[in-house]
Amino acid sequence: AVFISSLTRFDNVILTPHIGGSTLEAQVNIGTEVAAKLIRYSDNGSSTSAVNFPEVALPAHTGRSRLLHIHHNVPGVLAHVNERLSAAGINIAAQYLSTNDEVGYVVIDVDSAASHAALDELCAVPQTIRCRILY
Repeated sequence: AVFISSLTRFDNVILTPHIGGSTLEAQVNIGTEVAAKLIRYSDNGSSTSAVNFPEVALPAHTGRSRLLHIHHNVPGVLAHVNERLSAAGINIAAQYLSTNDEVGYVVIDVDSAASHAALDELCAVPQTIRCRILY
């Protein structure tokens, strides 16, 4: 489509799109980037470049199950999480935490045999907003 404007008749005027995101190429790139971020979160738990959510960049979790625990950011939640897992005899292979003013996001890798018990323990933490397992 041809762009029509009364300003095109002037030699000293350069017209560009309002924002870079409005070009076809930018829209394709944005769609690809958003899809890749959703896949990283869905498959790995990584939340880098998230808006209004704590950012965590995570390594692969091969051979283990990964538990994602989103909770209200109040003092003592991580201690409560660790106490519950310890009391249930569940060993933590790795743990990652990030918070913002309102929300905390802790990611815990455990042996796959203990994943359902660990999920039950995490979901029982009173400050829990949501939790899930990645296999």
